Amino acid sequence: MNELVQGSIVVFRVDGSLVIGSGHIMRCLTLAVELSRKGCRCIFICRNHEGHLATLVCSKGFELILLETSIDESSGETRDALVTHSDWLGVPWQEDSRQTREVLSQFSVDWLIVDHYALDFRWERSVIDLVGRVMVIDDLADRSHECDLLLDQNLGRQEADYNQRVPAYCRRLIGPRYALLRAEFAKLREVSRQRRLKPQLKRILISLGGVDATNITGRVLNALAESDLPVETELDIVMGASAPYLEEVRRQAVRLPFRTTVSVDVTDMAERMYSADLSIGAAGSTSWERCCLGLPTVLVILADNQVSGARALHTWGAAIAIDHTTEALETDLSASLIVLSGSKALQRMSNAAAEVTVGDGVGRVVDALAEVAGDMNE
Repeated sequence: MNELVQGSIVVFRVDGSLVIGSGHIMRCLTLAVELSRKGCRCIFICRNHEGHLATLVCSKGFELILLETSIDESSGETRDALVTHSDWLGVPWQEDSRQTREVLSQFSVDWLIVDHYALDFRWERSVIDLVGRVMVIDDLADRSHECDLLLDQNLGRQEADYNQRVPAYCRRLIGPRYALLRAEFAKLREVSRQRRLKPQLKRILISLGGVDATNITGRVLNALAESDLPVETELDIVMGASAPYLEEVRRQAVRLPFRTTVSVDVTDMAERMYSADLSIGAAGSTSWERCCLGLPTVLVILADNQVSGARALHTWGAAIAIDHTTEALETDLSASLIVLSGSKALQRMSNAAAEVTVGDGVGRVVDALAEVAGDMNE
């Protein structure tokens, strides 16, 4: 760690919102916590979207600068033909670059870490003169980047997927072995695997992202209410405080025949996953948390950018993937519960999931940051 010394400044350009969700912020926070533990100063630059999660970032002790949006985000002015998710930025990339440069110029930045589907090589190239090095966190391999280090933690992704999309000198960290998981998941891995040697379907964890803007949670609860699950089944529902349907889900939970709890902005997700026999969850970054603990999962695909990762986990046998956009969501979920009602099916899926990642990815990424910095300083 001699090249990532105490006092190094690491800036994250990342957003959360009702549209984007919370996953990008959460994984950047995981990396920031570890970097902070190594003595780095971590600063977040986020846009003031609805559901921006600034309070969460600040609650972790990190500095945060909110970028203001001066145009109507629904006006179409942010659309960029070269970037599929350009609307997620809220402004044209040139304006975001200008605002970000104003912030970066106030610091001597060692690393800029960019986790945003709406930004590509043009934005990165426009700010690169103000930072020592650039790291990009991506999941899509659908656009080019100007960076020194790239992380794509998806199962099934190959280094070749970024051929011609990153410079030749860029180091690539590919696959779930680099998944950004908090330390508590690795700590609970072995005991979690032990309790699944003779699994029974008694407790279900339901977590469809921190936002769940379209209330997929409600549809899942409707399906469970009509299922053949025993009334002794326990449902543990986890949501974010900014979820627009939170109160509706709470009212719905009271009417269910099962013992049901609804918890908000939890800090003990690892323990909840350990205690669960099955998860009904979003196909995002939490997939790797569940895999680390060997938790069988019905994976609900909430967006197009989750399809490839979810299908890879399904093919691997680590989850059953279903699509929320189909009218058959409830039917598919019920069919999945029938498949997973037997202990052998649960155990097979648990074993397959546990093979995906052991949960030490954040340490590998921090080491890579230090190594790349060292190589460039030689």
